[in-house]
Amino acid sequence: MRLTLSNKNNNPLQRCMMIRAMFCTLVMASSVTAFALVATPPVVAADVEAGFKSIFNGKDLDGWDGNPKFWSVQDGAITGITTTENPTSGNTFLIYRPNPVDDFVLRLDYKIVGGNSGIQYRSKEADKWVIGGYQADFEAGDGYSGILYEERGRGILATRGQKVVIDEAGKKTEQQVGDAKEIGAKIKKEDWNTYEVIAQGNHLIHKINGNVTAEVTDGQKDAAAKSGLLALQLHAGPPMKVQFRNIRLVPLD
Repeated sequence: MRLTLSNKNNNPLQRCMMIRAMFCTLVMASSVTAFALVATPPVVAADVEAGFKSIFNGKDLDGWDGNPKFWSVQDGAITGITTTENPTSGNTFLIYRPNPVDDFVLRLDYKIVGGNSGIQYRSKEADKWVIGGYQADFEAGDGYSGILYEERGRGILATRGQKVVIDEAGKKTEQQVGDAKEIGAKIKKEDWNTYEVIAQGNHLIHKINGNVTAEVTDGQKDAAAKSGLLALQLHAGPPMKVQFRNIRLVPLD
């Protein structure tokens, strides 16, 4: 701010009063500016992870239960490995034991080399380290990553890019809302991807790398699950290696 005095008024008293008034104006302007600087909070990016709780400590399998022949922690990630010399005769699972899940958002990173795997949720234990229920599927191939599969149950509930409604009697209404190949092209091979599973009521959504891969509203009375176990799958078949890290979960009201 710049203030000037007019030379037209030579009355000393009036000039003094003008100077005093201008000084007060400057002080008030400075005070307002200072208040604005102090009172306005800095702009902070929203914490997108607010409310999430880590359920894997990155060091060991505390809280998780599975066959030690196949499951361990390597390089800060839960790791499942089968080999020609050490195969699994059936699908085997690493189960999260502290509590079941019902309505939640789950986020984790995964990497798979060979074979097939998945994330079980709202599932039931059929035998030791054997799980059945909803599965957020993924694989080393091109056809199944992102689908919603029901292990030991109804099989594929939604393929990649589908939005499916299942009525009380089990009848499915399918709608193709995304291109399966385009979605699959955004999933990295033998590298880390981020999987997100949202389960609220009978509404289930899968996302990989931020892209919705499958969506199901499961209203089937005798089959829809409201609560159950969370687990990670190691599939029977050819040798494979799957890893999981940054596993965090937030319950939904």
